[in-house]
Amino acid sequence: MPSRKFADGEVVMGRWPGSVLYYEVQVTSYDDVAHLYTVKYKDGTELALKESDIKSQSSFKHRKSQSSSSSPSRRSSSRSRSRSRSPGRPAKGRRRSASQSREHKDDKKKIIQETSLALAVLVLFKPSENNTKRYNGEPESTEKNDTSCIILEQKLKPDLEIKRVLEQYSLRSRKDDKKTEEIFSEKKTFVALKPVEKVPSKTKELEFGGRIGTFTLIFLLPATVFYLLSMCKQDDPSLLNFPPLPALESLWEWRVFGVCLLWFFLQAVFYLLPIGKVVEGLPLSNGRRLQYRINGFYAFILTAAAIGVLLYFQFEFHYLYDHFMQFAVSAAAFSLALSIYLYVRSLKAPEEELAPGGNSGYFIYDFFTGHELNPRIGNFDLKYFCELRPGLIGWVVINLAMLLAEMKIHNLSMPSLSMILVNSFQLLYVVDALWNEEAVLTTMDIIHDGFGFMLAFGDLVWVPFVYSLQAFYLVGHPTTITWPVAAAITVLNCIGYYIFRSANSQKNNFRRNPSDPKLANLKFIPTATGKGLLVTGWWGFVRHPNYLGDIIMALAWSLPCGFNHILPYFYVIYFICLLVHREARDEHHCKQKYGLAWERYCQRVPYRIFPYIY
Repeated sequence: MPSRKFADGEVVMGRWPGSVLYYEVQVTSYDDVAHLYTVKYKDGTELALKESDIKSQSSFKHRKSQSSSSSPSRRSSSRSRSRSRSPGRPAKGRRRSASQSREHKDDKKKIIQETSLALAVLVLFKPSENNTKRYNGEPESTEKNDTSCIILEQKLKPDLEIKRVLEQYSLRSRKDDKKTEEIFSEKKTFVALKPVEKVPSKTKELEFGGRIGTFTLIFLLPATVFYLLSMCKQDDPSLLNFPPLPALESLWEWRVFGVCLLWFFLQAVFYLLPIGKVVEGLPLSNGRRLQYRINGFYAFILTAAAIGVLLYFQFEFHYLYDHFMQFAVSAAAFSLALSIYLYVRSLKAPEEELAPGGNSGYFIYDFFTGHELNPRIGNFDLKYFCELRPGLIGWVVINLAMLLAEMKIHNLSMPSLSMILVNSFQLLYVVDALWNEEAVLTTMDIIHDGFGFMLAFGDLVWVPFVYSLQAFYLVGHPTTITWPVAAAITVLNCIGYYIFRSANSQKNNFRRNPSDPKLANLKFIPTATGKGLLVTGWWGFVRHPNYLGDIIMALAWSLPCGFNHILPYFYVIYFICLLVHREARDEHHCKQKYGLAWERYCQRVPYRIFPYIY
C-alpha cells in the first residue's frame, strides 16, 4: 500500500474540484481505503481530494520564482493569461492573443475531462463598486463584500456544461442598484453542475453512546414499551406501583402475529399500486436520484374503506385492546427479524450505498443505526415504506380500536370528550404527514440515517404502540373534562400544528425548489455547498422551529388525560428528550457541513428551543 505524502495539519495547495485553480488548504485526515485527503479551506469548507490534486507550497514558490526571473515578454504574457476569463468572471473583451487561446483551449479540455469531479453548485456573485468580486466554484477569501445571487436549477449535458460556464455565464452589473445585505433577499441563480462523487468513509463520530449505548438501547427500547403498556393496564398506574411480570406464554399468540403480518403486507400492496405521482428524491452522494411513488394518502383512504367494511360486518375491534400487549410483542419480533435481514443484505451492498452514519465497522452500532442507506427490493424502498405506512396508519387504527373499546367497556352511547380530542388531534397529525408525504424525502431519516433496528423498531413498534398511549390510558382511566377546557386544549393544539406545518413547509419547499417565485420573499445565507440557510419566517425567529410545534402538540395530546398520573405525559417527556438529541445533532452536523456560513447563521438567529441543554 503506498504511503501518504502529506501529514495531518500540513498546509498545502489544494485544487478546487472542477477548476484549475489551487488554494491554500490544511490537511485534516487521510482515508487509507479510498486514498483521499480531507482538507479544509480558509472559508471552512471541507472536501476530499486525491493526492494528485494536492501540491506542496514549495512547488508553487518555485514556479513563482521562475516566473519572476523570466523575460519581460514572458511576464507580459503571464499577466495577459491571468486576465483570461474563467467560469463566472465578467468578460473584459473578445480579443485574445495566440498564447491566451492555446491556454484557454488546454484548460477547457482539461476541465471537460474532469466533469466527474465538477462542482455541484456554481454561485455567481454581484461585483462591488471598487473590486469586481467573482465566484466560479472556488471559495472566496473575503466575506466583507455584499453579494446577491439568483437560483436557477438546470441539468446540463456533460459536453455543454463547461462550454456554457466558460462562454455564456459572465457577470454583469445590475441596472437597479438596490440595497444589499449579508442575507440575500433578491433573486438568486444556481447553475447545477454534476455533483462531486464522494466515496463513503468510515463513521468516526458515534451517536447514542457508541457501541455500549446502542447495545443497551436494543434491549431498553422494547422493555420501555412493555413497561408502559403494563402500567396502563393497572388500576393505579403510578410510577412506584411496578406492574407484575406477565407469564411468557401469555405474551405470544400466533393468531396475533398472523394479523400483524397481514397488516404489513396489506400496506405493502397499497404501496405498490400504480396510483399517485412518482417523484425524485434529493441527490445521493454519487449524484443519483431515487424515485418514490407518493400514494400514502391513497393508502390511508383504502385502509379507511377496509375498516368501514369490517365495522359494517360488526368486526370486534376491541380484540385489539384485549390483546394489545401480544400485538406489541409480535410487532417487536417482526421488527427484529426485519433488522437482521437488513443488516445481512447490507454486507453485500456497494460502498456508495452505505449510510454515512452507520458505517463504523462495529457490528452492534451498524446493526442499530442501519448500515445501508436505502435498502430496496426492486423498486420497493423498505425504509421509505416503513417510515409512514404500517406504523403511522396503524396508530390511527389502534386509536379507533381504543375508542370503540371505551364505549363497550363503559357502556357509552358515544365516546368521551377526552377520547374524541385525543383521536382528533392525532388523526390530524397522521393525515397531515400522509398528505405532505413528499416532504419526508428531505428529512434526516431518509437522506442520512440508515435503515436498521433503530428505525425498524421505531416505525413498526414505537410509533403505533407508544404514540397511542393516551388513548390506551383513557380506556382504563376515563377522564371527564368540560367544554371550555376542551376548547382551550384545541386552541393549543392548533397553535402547535400551525407552527409545525408552516415551518416544515417553508423548509421543504425551499430545499426542493429554491427558485420558486412563491419563495421570493424568503431571505437566506448562502453556503459553500450551494444550499441556503433560511433566516426569515419561523427560521429567522428560532432555530429548528418545527420542533417547537411538535412539543406544543404533544402537550395538547396529553392534557385530555388529566393530571392524576404522569404516565400519559411520558410522550411529552420522551419527545423533549428526543428533540434535545436531534437539535444537538443538527447543530453539530450543520457546523461541520456549512462552516463559517453556519456561524453567521447562529449570529443572525441566536435563539434555540433548548438554549442551556448543550
